[in-house]
Amino acid sequence: MGDGERQVQQRFGTSVRAERFHAEQTLDRLNARMREFVARQEMFFLATADAGGACDNTFRAGPPGFLHVLDERTLAYPEYRGNGVLASLGNIEENPRVGILLIDFFHDRIGLHVNGRARIVDDAVLRTAHPQLPADGVPGRRPVVWVEVTVEEAYVHCAKHIPQLYKASRGPDEDGRAWGTDDVRRKGGDFFGAAAGKS
Repeated sequence: MGDGERQVQQRFGTSVRAERFHAEQTLDRLNARMREFVARQEMFFLATADAGGACDNTFRAGPPGFLHVLDERTLAYPEYRGNGVLASLGNIEENPRVGILLIDFFHDRIGLHVNGRARIVDDAVLRTAHPQLPADGVPGRRPVVWVEVTVEEAYVHCAKHIPQLYKASRGPDEDGRAWGTDDVRRKGGDFFGAAAGKS
């Protein structure tokens, strides 16, 4: 816990509640229930910051368990070919601290925070150390590199404000996504009008 966190807790009178939460709910590893939870999730949110503290938050998704539990203190997820900006990887190169938020909107309606230190690992290197990692035959879903995260802190995200969502069937072409494409339209085009507003 940082000094700023303590100061805000004192300001709002939540120090006792916060201390109890940390004592009862925060682990320095993933227990069995946390590992099982991570292993069935299909998405997470990733927070990174560069050396100067400029933040970035991004979304990652894949088949259940694409955020792999290597052991109780280590996670790894694949990085695929994207838009070429590489903001998350660039930040990790400068500042290894990351925050991962997994939320199960569909079944348990609960979340898990995982904070730790990340490093970028070549695909071949991680597969040598962990040969059980799955290989995907779709070119756009082949990892360029992996991000390995050493867990420093893991704790619950309460269900109180998590909405209940339901998955919709997409029909026979359920996975008709354009993995690895550079087609601007198929990636979402100028949905928010940013390019149009610059002309």
